[in-house]
Amino acid sequence: MPPTLKPTILQDPEATAMDPLGRSLTVALSLQGVTFAYPDSAVVLRDVSFTVQPGERVGLIGHNGCGKTTLFLLLCGLLKPLAGQIELLGQAVHPGQFYPEVGLLFQDPTDQLFSPSVGDDVAFGPQNLGLSAAEVELRVKTALQMTGLTALADRPPHHLSGGEKQMVAIAGLLAMEPHILLCDEPTASLDMRTRRRLIQFLQQSAETLLIASHDLEFLLEICDRVILIDEGGIIADGSPQGIMGNQTLMETHGLEKPHSLIPHLEPHHE
Repeated sequence: MPPTLKPTILQDPEATAMDPLGRSLTVALSLQGVTFAYPDSAVVLRDVSFTVQPGERVGLIGHNGCGKTTLFLLLCGLLKPLAGQIELLGQAVHPGQFYPEVGLLFQDPTDQLFSPSVGDDVAFGPQNLGLSAAEVELRVKTALQMTGLTALADRPPHHLSGGEKQMVAIAGLLAMEPHILLCDEPTASLDMRTRRRLIQFLQQSAETLLIASHDLEFLLEICDRVILIDEGGIIADGSPQGIMGNQTLMETHGLEKPHSLIPHLEPHHE
């Protein structure tokens, strides 16, 4: 488990400087020349640069081990880059500090569920922000309603299904009211019904989203932009249909073109 980190509250992005048209000048995330390697291993990420605007929904794709999870840990300040600069809402990210503006959904929801009840788990984050009991209660109630988990508030998390655990983990993040959600393989433990529910939830979400997933059909429904990572760097950055619909590009980098983007010359049924 990572060490307990001291919260660092950044400025509200809605209070930043505005351009003449009244638009915020602050980007949600910015990476410039970021390079990282684990001790005694090859470089995982090399000279990675991109920005994400507030409200964007960005999918990260690439084969296992290409650095997607490592990138998320860097964005949260849990890892320190060897070189480069990371900015969150216009301010530099300093490793070892906790940024509640960013919520990280782990690939395995059991990694972030540890309280005796669902309600306690969702309350854990707001309580550690030093909020009043009334504010914590309101945030927990709202997060449980948003994720459809109100009836499970008193249930032990370890008694829930994989999909229910995933939604509890999401509720815990929402209770922190982050501006940015980082989702690492969010559909890995979901059945079809819960997956559809998550799609509908994220489609209505106002947060900036970065989603790392091998579920390419899921990304097609959620994201307005996709970044393909391989060989430690960004191979392509653009529209989901344009990148994932390029069969040669996808196969070259160990991926498959999503089935829905393959034209069907013959009907499936008579």
